[in-house]
Amino acid sequence: MTDSIFLGGGGEGYGEPQGLKLKYANRHGLIAGATGTGKTVTLQILAEGFSNAGVPVILADVKGDLSGLARSGSASHKLHGAFTARAEKIGFADYGYQAFPVTFWDLYGEQGHPVRTTVAEMGPLLLSRLLELSEAQEGILNIAFRLADEEALPLLDLKDLQALLVWIGENRGKLSLRYGNVSPASIGAIQRRLLVLENQGGAGLFGEPALELADLMRCDATGRGMINVLAADKLMAAPGLYSTFLLWLLSELFEELPEVGDPDKPRLVFFFDEAHLLFDDAPKALIDKVEQVARLIRSKGVGIYFITQNPADVPEDILGQLGNRVQHALRAFTAKDRKNLKLAAETYRENPRFPTEDAIREVGVGEAVTSMLQKKGVPGVVERTLIRPPSSQLGPITAAERAALLKTSDLADKYTEALDRRSAYEILSQRSQAAAQEAEVSEAAAEDAPQPMAREFNAARRYSGARVSRSSSKAYRKRDTFASAMSQAVIKELKGTTGRRIVRGILGSFFKGR
Repeated sequence: MTDSIFLGGGGEGYGEPQGLKLKYANRHGLIAGATGTGKTVTLQILAEGFSNAGVPVILADVKGDLSGLARSGSASHKLHGAFTARAEKIGFADYGYQAFPVTFWDLYGEQGHPVRTTVAEMGPLLLSRLLELSEAQEGILNIAFRLADEEALPLLDLKDLQALLVWIGENRGKLSLRYGNVSPASIGAIQRRLLVLENQGGAGLFGEPALELADLMRCDATGRGMINVLAADKLMAAPGLYSTFLLWLLSELFEELPEVGDPDKPRLVFFFDEAHLLFDDAPKALIDKVEQVARLIRSKGVGIYFITQNPADVPEDILGQLGNRVQHALRAFTAKDRKNLKLAAETYRENPRFPTEDAIREVGVGEAVTSMLQKKGVPGVVERTLIRPPSSQLGPITAAERAALLKTSDLADKYTEALDRRSAYEILSQRSQAAAQEAEVSEAAAEDAPQPMAREFNAARRYSGARVSRSSSKAYRKRDTFASAMSQAVIKELKGTTGRRIVRGILGSFFKGR
């Protein structure tokens, strides 16, 4: 194993061969450039290089092209001649075709192993971002998570959270005294956003068995790092779900992995494609979180590489931490384009042989302006570089080939079937049923018990002039007067359910007055 990943080289008009030193690969990086300039191929060859170096990789396959990593390139490919010519020109003597160990993942469980986490692990901050909640709605979500901890209510899937929100709404009077105003309107808004998430297919993200990070950090039998490919072509229709999931994954890596100091090579490399989705309309608290993760996670041996069209898509504080850079061509047709091009050029260490701004504008497809960290982590001068060709297949594999790989994967039995153990939904449903049964018993007992006023009327019958015959047990009166008839009618009415409720209401008002 060499100590660097070969990126490309030169020729006439180009600089020295460029390589990404593994020792500095956890210092993060950037792959930028306009659509169609070669960013995906650059990502592919970096993933190949890390895998051969024994470093596991996580990447999102936005266009479906990166599944080709699982299959070897071929001499029958239409670009075979161009590939071999490029390899010879840049001095890539070891170039050859090979397949790489790949594990496919999919939040929807269609093109890869299902990826799940629990609502509790996602946390209120990221969940609020995912649901696009207001500050007041986020406050109620924080109350829900606090109550889940205090009441021992596991939040595993969306129905757990929905049930807990219903319970909060039913008990908002008591909760408002402790946590502040709990608005039914805000609860309803959260429930509607959860419904939208379900309609987008996001409900499948939450549940068990939850993803174990160790399954993303494996090597194959030969010591090559596993390339974890997340199917994201369908996921891109829900950009909030895509970016929130990847940010959650970064946060989990940051929280769970131990410090390793300054390793000779990364423990894991994470490629974040379409990085602008992470920062578009993101609240400051979330951007601060990303900045914190990017700054500190490198000491845990994790490298983060953002892929985007323009470096300006990445906040300046985070951009300053991306030491390894591959800049493909940027177009400059408008005043805004020219401004972005100038800003991009200013982030590189100048090369006296050519203006950086001109180089970024002029490089063709498969070429790039590169700057890699050198000795002691110092950025190298910018160079024009011909990017090396990939060793794996350029383009996607077939659906049948993907299905065969999924069937033989050693993780198939672990994640395919979803689990639904007892959690907040079941606990709250059981409590609700028990309360309803208790209320029915209490009401039945109240209906059967003689009421105070009725007892007084029954006792008064002994003095009403009625007499019970011992032989027939039938009552009769000495005289059938209008007053006695009315008295009997009132007594009969008061014995009924409606009458007893009226009496209880009267007595209640009476004792309140006393």
